[in-house]
Amino acid sequence: MDMLISVLVILAKITCIFGGVITLAALTTLAERKVSAWIQFRHGPNRVGPWGILQPLADGVKFIYKEELVPDGANQVMFYLAPAMVAMPAMMGIAVLPFAAVSPLYQDTGPLAIANLDLSVLFILAFSGLSIYGVILGGWASNSKFSLLGALRASAQMISYELALLLSVAAILLMAGSANLVDIANDQQGSIFNWYIWKQPLAFLLFLIATFAETNRHPFDFAECEPELVAGFHTEYSSMRFALFFLGEYCAIIVMCAMTCTFFLGGFHVPFWADAPWFVQAGMFLAKICFFLFLFIWVRWTLPRFRFDQLMGLGWKTFLPLALLNLFVTGALVAAGVY
Repeated sequence: MDMLISVLVILAKITCIFGGVITLAALTTLAERKVSAWIQFRHGPNRVGPWGILQPLADGVKFIYKEELVPDGANQVMFYLAPAMVAMPAMMGIAVLPFAAVSPLYQDTGPLAIANLDLSVLFILAFSGLSIYGVILGGWASNSKFSLLGALRASAQMISYELALLLSVAAILLMAGSANLVDIANDQQGSIFNWYIWKQPLAFLLFLIATFAETNRHPFDFAECEPELVAGFHTEYSSMRFALFFLGEYCAIIVMCAMTCTFFLGGFHVPFWADAPWFVQAGMFLAKICFFLFLFIWVRWTLPRFRFDQLMGLGWKTFLPLALLNLFVTGALVAAGVY
């Protein structure tokens, strides 16, 4: 009976968390179109449902019924596999995100997360880095010059900014003394001034900007870059495989936003309310995530795109030295007992 209850608890977590995050990803597509319309003084989607709120559902139905096309000369196995290789790693990162300190489920004494791993930071970073293989395979297997150029740009971009992102996270791990996301969040509970954003402002800026590059978002969207590459690595995709690329992109954005909140803004903890109920903690965590989602959308429709040489120079000549310097200074302060 205990084993059955444990299985049911895990299934309930998977259903609620994965379903909630995928729903949030669908709503983010609507928010992106609404916010872009607001910035450009347009109405945006306003036909399907009241205020256009059912537009994501209409888009999903459209993708299901659209024809699937495969280009001549494409590697069919890799062409079919690439979208799943982009979407699945992003979704796997959701499994270790803690949404509250205590789970409300019966006989579940851990945090509100599908899996509470001691190395959850390494787990989520490892899986988030796997999505680039799907981008490369999709660009190569399409037998298209536009797709291949987009894939090559994405791989160079990921290598350039992954280093700065990992070094920024390493500084946080030194301060927290743990690679568990729950422990990192618990180390910032209490006052708002306990958040790592005040102790690691440089790491916060480097990590935040690197997340834009890691998710191929504007102003670093060189993997797609419509004026030059039509749609980049997914130019030749249609129907649900095209939708899988976008689902993976938005899930990756949500995971990166959640990591930013956990590393620098106290995660699920409510400032000045240490014993807040689980639903208040989950609501606070969701509010922080939504703030960064709005930031992603706002930046896309505000800033111009960099040139590719500027992108590479910024990653290797500015971000990497600053991240190394920040890590060395943090290590020295931790060894000296300041942190």
